[in-house]
Amino acid sequence: MPVIDVQKDVEALSLTFVAEFDASVEQVWQVWADPRRLERWWGPPGWPATFEQHEFREGGRCRYHMTGPQGEKAPGWWTITAVDAPHRLEFDDGFADEHGEPDTSLGATHAVVTLEDLGGRTRMTTFSTFESADQLRTMLEMGMEEGMRQAMGQIDDVLAGSVPAGG
Repeated sequence: MPVIDVQKDVEALSLTFVAEFDASVEQVWQVWADPRRLERWWGPPGWPATFEQHEFREGGRCRYHMTGPQGEKAPGWWTITAVDAPHRLEFDDGFADEHGEPDTSLGATHAVVTLEDLGGRTRMTTFSTFESADQLRTMLEMGMEEGMRQAMGQIDDVLAGSVPAGG
């Protein structure tokens, strides 16, 4: 499992995942930059993602949905706030309605992804901040921690080119 550490800090309204991969920073960057690669890991196993829109630039919008085992859809959105290829990506993230528009009922999070070269390996740190302690607790109760662990656990196979779309 590539996730080596998870830190929850309710006081700082943050959740941090640290993962390491046997791949270069540039290769790991592509699992974010290439929507077809992103689709192969963004949802946990059994909930593959489909990105209908992926404007990978500052100010760009991303629209996607994850499809569950019974065909149910869980739509989401990103607004990319900063891109410093291939080392840093920042985006606002949230749930969407059936039309792909932001659903504000659960609020939004802000994610900062950094990629660090470890001499041919890469450490990926994903730091998410929340609007309130209640929002963070709700997301944790919905399974965000385990879902992200499982989703990031698929990245090795994406990097190796051995997992088909849809998990």
